[in-house]
Amino acid sequence: MALMSDAAMVLFCDVADDAEEHDDWHTYEHMHERLSIEGFLRGTRWVRADGSGPRYLILYEVSSVDVAGSPGYLARLNDPTPWTTATMRRLRGMVRGFCRVTASAGYGLGHAACAMRFAIQEGREESARAWLAREMQSVASWRGLASAIAMDPVGRPPMTREQAIRGADMALDRLLLVTGYDVARVRLACAHHFGTDAVEREGLVISDEGFYDLRFTATAAEVARTPARPALEPSVRAHDGPRT
Repeated sequence: MALMSDAAMVLFCDVADDAEEHDDWHTYEHMHERLSIEGFLRGTRWVRADGSGPRYLILYEVSSVDVAGSPGYLARLNDPTPWTTATMRRLRGMVRGFCRVTASAGYGLGHAACAMRFAIQEGREESARAWLAREMQSVASWRGLASAIAMDPVGRPPMTREQAIRGADMALDRLLLVTGYDVARVRLACAHHFGTDAVEREGLVISDEGFYDLRFTATAAEVARTPARPALEPSVRAHDGPRT
């Protein structure tokens, strides 16, 4: 299996300005906070490497999609820190949803990923799923490839204070994530197995496809062994040296 569980929360978004500051917040404070919540297992932050489209793909592997309504998670969403509040105001085009893994091939996560969001034409569900599962097994076997994961969204997360600050989130489509440790081979393998002609023939309708670089990852086990850092005032956040 490619992930630590059969469920995940997936986010795509942009940031209005100062991506470096966003990434600092996400690494220094936010990822640690999220992975401290019961049911969160691992988080990864990816940055788009090609063309137009959402800058960020953020993936949180969770024990179950039921985490979406858990008291611990909702409590954090409804009590954002000052830094989180400021960051929420700068996020744009948030697409977010909890998903179940419907098919998986290979294991691990490479540092390069192709993220394809799609729908399936009415009446083509069974055949499209079967085709996708076969192609995923094949693509994960290529040299330079690590894994392929297909996910389906489950419901809509409830409105919370964080979401109200940034504006209502857009619904997440189905997602195919193909990862590898060689960017060129990920591109080549995805073009071979999931090119436009092939996916259209099999009844898939792509809403977005992009390549992403892995920039940061952490697990709940690491967080449990690492105390949370002290909150930073705005005047200290831009400091390049030690902030302790």
